Amino acid sequence: MDLFDYDPLLNLLPYDGELNYFSCVLSHKENDHYLKQLLNTIKWKNDEVIIYGKHITTKRKVAWYGDSDYAYTYSNTTKNALSWTKDLLELKSIVEKNTNTVYNSCLLNLYHNGEEAMGWHSDDEATLDKNASIASLSFGAQRKFSLKHKLSRQTISLTLEAGSLLVMKGSTQSHWVHSLPKMRNIQSPRVNLTFRTFK
Repeated sequence: MDLFDYDPLLNLLPYDGELNYFSCVLSHKENDHYLKQLLNTIKWKNDEVIIYGKHITTKRKVAWYGDSDYAYTYSNTTKNALSWTKDLLELKSIVEKNTNTVYNSCLLNLYHNGEEAMGWHSDDEATLDKNASIASLSFGAQRKFSLKHKLSRQTISLTLEAGSLLVMKGSTQSHWVHSLPKMRNIQSPRVNLTFRTFK
């Protein structure tokens, strides 16, 4: 299914979790402003992961920020959180107001174009609060986002617009995997901020 305008309180998952989508948390002007700021002020680094024993450096870039220098380990690599920037604190406040949830950390991803993607995975690391809300704020290029149930294999897809907010909560990470597939026709960058609760 491909969804745009609907009630953000509507749960988009048929079972085993909760998924809400807010289409216009930021205006076009705000999206353009923050995209420029994020591209120029965040300390981006190429992501490094170890998959099946192989050390891989991705084209996609990442950054990890938080209330403290939390050590976040995923894909067998560890990152220490940097201190919040002014822009990130402003965006954190907007997300917290819309989700009625307090977050203490944020993982940022920079996809330079549609060739850069993210494979199927769950954000279920032991260092994150189990069943806590994860709020994803999108800037720049529109991209397809897909979820797949771990047992039934049912798949759900939606388009993440610039300035939109996607919230995964409840048992979503336990029962579903999600991905950002390649879209080779996309030539412009996308930045997404995933606000989290680190233990």
